[in-house]
Amino acid sequence: MSDTKEKVPSDEVDETQLQLAEKMGEAFMEGVEYMITEVAHTGDTKEAGEYVVGFAQEEAEGLWALEDGEFSWHEPGDANCHVEVVVVDAADERLVPRCDVSFSLEGDSGEHGPFDAELLWHPGIYHYGANVELPESGTYDLHVTVDPPTFHRHDEKNGDRFGERTEVTFSGVDIETGQD
Repeated sequence: MSDTKEKVPSDEVDETQLQLAEKMGEAFMEGVEYMITEVAHTGDTKEAGEYVVGFAQEEAEGLWALEDGEFSWHEPGDANCHVEVVVVDAADERLVPRCDVSFSLEGDSGEHGPFDAELLWHPGIYHYGANVELPESGTYDLHVTVDPPTFHRHDEKNGDRFGERTEVTFSGVDIETGQD
């Protein structure tokens, strides 16, 4: 991929480990593609520097939350749109966790957001996401901002990555509001 620093064998990682990481990434992106094309209303991906950023849009949905050691179910309330965002390493397509991700939607009714997208467990694919309230279905520009994670990085040769803020716009996205 064009702007991506290729990972190379080092004292920390050998060729087999790099190949296994690529296989994990291929499987993850297969799940992302399935979500975008078969499950969600719409979605897309774009390469952005060291990342591939993608999204899927669905109707708002309930979520489990662990609060004070107990699970509780939260209905979407007034939210009528669920936006899922994936942030993956462009070199091997594995999820990059612990990024600060936000998004806004800009349409005829103005700009809505920014909204924080938390990391969400999903039985198919981990993703960042949030339920939000929009005035109506329609065409929106989706602006996604990814601030770099602060976790430590292994590997003197391959570890200096994911250090820049990344902004991606998906133009003309057909958003369908509702609740699941």
